[in-house]
Amino acid sequence: MPPRTRPASKATLNAGAPTSGASVAPLDLAGLLTDPRTRIVVCCGAGGVGKTTTAAALGLWAAEHGRKAVVLTIDPARRLAQSLGLTELDNTPRPVAGVGTVAGTGAGAADGSGGSLDAMMLDMKRTFDEVVEQHATPDKAAQILANPFYQAVSSSFAGTQEYMAMEKLGQLRTEAGRDGRWDLIIVDTPPSRSALDFLDAPKRLGSFLDGRFIRLLSAPAKAGGRAGFKVFSVGVNVVTNTLSKVLGGQLLQDVQTFVAALDTMFGGFRERADQTYALLKAPETAFVVVAAPERDALREASFFAGRLDEEGMPLAGLVVNRIQRVAAPSLTASRALAAAEQLADADDSSTTAATTEGLLRLHASLAETADRQERLTARFTAGHPGIPVVEVPASAQDIHDLDGLREVAAALTRAG
Repeated sequence: MPPRTRPASKATLNAGAPTSGASVAPLDLAGLLTDPRTRIVVCCGAGGVGKTTTAAALGLWAAEHGRKAVVLTIDPARRLAQSLGLTELDNTPRPVAGVGTVAGTGAGAADGSGGSLDAMMLDMKRTFDEVVEQHATPDKAAQILANPFYQAVSSSFAGTQEYMAMEKLGQLRTEAGRDGRWDLIIVDTPPSRSALDFLDAPKRLGSFLDGRFIRLLSAPAKAGGRAGFKVFSVGVNVVTNTLSKVLGGQLLQDVQTFVAALDTMFGGFRERADQTYALLKAPETAFVVVAAPERDALREASFFAGRLDEEGMPLAGLVVNRIQRVAAPSLTASRALAAAEQLADADDSSTTAATTEGLLRLHASLAETADRQERLTARFTAGHPGIPVVEVPASAQDIHDLDGLREVAAALTRAG
């Protein structure tokens, strides 16, 4: 059975449900993270919604409640390293210092030891190199790695980052199963133009490798000898001459050499793409969609939720990040603004009156923002009534250390 959030009590519902008052189940991330059946958590969503912070906070909370967790981030801003107290992150998981065990929880890993947290940041090219080295002979691997076209593809081909994120996830899962180093992997998905790119990347790369253009370029090598020359000369020679003029003779030769060298690995790419999809659909995996309380981000979250449902992938729920809260929710924006106007009309030039008027106008602005965010979130929950939701208040300052991550984690897991 896939890991599911636990049924919520009335008190839990009041703590974790959106402020809109809609009957929405709270997202029980605490239950999800402490369930030993949960082995992979994928944080996904549009760019700039706080996926990296969410992934780091979940990893820290899980570690301090007994899990052996590793966080894989694909965030080029390197915020995760700073917040975890690391000088740098690279393609090798590094232990995070200062991670303790929460007193009184009875937390502990399955083997009786305490929790731990490692973190890493995807090196796209290094991961691609590792794939080549693992699935080609040493001579063939050296030929591929030295090829100029491969060097360009491995660094900048559209979808390569997302595909290599999945490759690294597979590597981590294999390593975790082999030596028990981790029992929970948390993935911070790439800041793509669309969150759907993350799911489409394996198929896109497979389609590229199977495409007509690649088959055309690989025809001479596959045919071999004079037969290859005859096949090639029938019609492909015309195409090649045209491409040579457009791309340049050397570039075309590099592409053909790359395709010929990589041909034996095509099946491996497709096989791993299938394995990736199987892993993402497995009961041990849970997707957490992260969104900001803004129209575009919630629309992207809606599309992603629908896609996960179509693909049969396990969606745990939605995190609505950076929700505006006001100190006096009973004081509406209109009432605060009206009070500020009365003070302005009173012609009171005292410092107290000016300060009060300014605070009332500030409150009105924040209350308007909170109301708008509440309406947008309520619209999402109305359209997706079966998706559990947790709201995380906006932080007063940037998250830059473990204590800041703990505050975020407390908000994320409060429904548990």
